[in-house]
Amino acid sequence: QVQLVESGGGLVQVGDSLRLSCAIAVSGRIFSSWSLDWFRQAPGKEREFVAGIRWGAGTKVYANSVKGRFAISRDTAEKTVHLQMNSLKPEDTAVYYCGLDRRGDFAVSSVSDWGKGTLVTVSS
Repeated sequence: QVQLVESGGGLVQVGDSLRLSCAIAVSGRIFSSWSLDWFRQAPGKEREFVAGIRWGAGTKVYANSVKGRFAISRDTAEKTVHLQMNSLKPEDTAVYYCGLDRRGDFAVSSVSDWGKGTLVTVSS
């Protein structure tokens, strides 16, 4: 059984920073081949991949739209994943979801467990 709980969303101004966190509760271990991913969904749009990190090796993958602005990290002891978001833009406004990706493919279709999401609003 897996539970993912996101936190850290809020209302910010253009250019501001925000740090999202995803707390992971899982019965059993988190396998090194799994990845913990961040996705986002803006109103009227499909859910899209933002960033992901492989649990074992710490390999990081980013969507082109956030490269250089967002940074994903993990704390294996605390079983948390963070998303540091800098230089925020209005187009970053969305509900951000944490997902457990048991295939490590960094795709919506690979996610087996989702958190409830946290809203990020970037105001101009």
